[in-house]
Amino acid sequence: LRPGDVTTLDVRCRLFPRVEIGSVGIAPLSSMHFFGPDNRGAVDDIRNAVHDSEGLQIITGRGERLWRPLGNPPALRLSGFVDQDPRLFGLAQRNRSFDWFGDPAAAFQNRPSVWVEPRSPWGPGQVVLVELPLPNEVNDNIIAFWRPEAPLEAGGDYAFDYTVGWSALVPDPEPLARVVATRSGSDGEEARRFAVDFDRSALPAGALDLRVNSSQGLLSDIALIDTPDPSRVRASFRFAPGGAEQSEFRLSLYDAAGNRASETWLYRWTRT
Repeated sequence: LRPGDVTTLDVRCRLFPRVEIGSVGIAPLSSMHFFGPDNRGAVDDIRNAVHDSEGLQIITGRGERLWRPLGNPPALRLSGFVDQDPRLFGLAQRNRSFDWFGDPAAAFQNRPSVWVEPRSPWGPGQVVLVELPLPNEVNDNIIAFWRPEAPLEAGGDYAFDYTVGWSALVPDPEPLARVVATRSGSDGEEARRFAVDFDRSALPAGALDLRVNSSQGLLSDIALIDTPDPSRVRASFRFAPGGAEQSEFRLSLYDAAGNRASETWLYRWTRT
């Protein structure tokens, strides 16, 4: 254990199953997400947001940067992000402004981010995200862990070495634009408007290409918008679900040469 501005804990994990384990969670993390600008719903609260973590951050084995905003769903919600030899996953608290939360007592803006960084190849599997319905901020409702693809066989010997880290931001040496805010709201006729703000300082100069798709429903009015805040640029789109009960979104920015300029924003919409 090495304390400091960035505190790290090295873990040497060896598992010797006595019976076959079909599903196991490696390096579990937990946190709390009550509400934010994209999932406030019917919450009647003087604060703007209440959460210890606002997103799941992943660096895949192929080097793709993923950002999945956390939610407080009406029912248990499970998500799996399939990968091979993940480089990093964690629960991040990116907004560090008091105005984002408005709670001088809880000071959510000071809550640390936490991440897991494997120190050896973990093979195929998935980062699993568990989101539980939460009536208030008292209990944790967010869980993230690694689940190997194959069962752990009885009598086997399995090594999972990793480092756990705590700091203000999850470290990432690659200079891609990060998501700094996600917002959504009604846009008439059962449609939804989504706005995803990126950190402009990490974006390359010149034209940018916004790419977004959904598994269900219809997307329209897709635009990249300058904001009065010079440090941010906004990706905006309208979503009409039609008869869909659920849809998965994927959004990212590319430079003029077709290179990825931002992390990939992932989002699950569910009809409530």
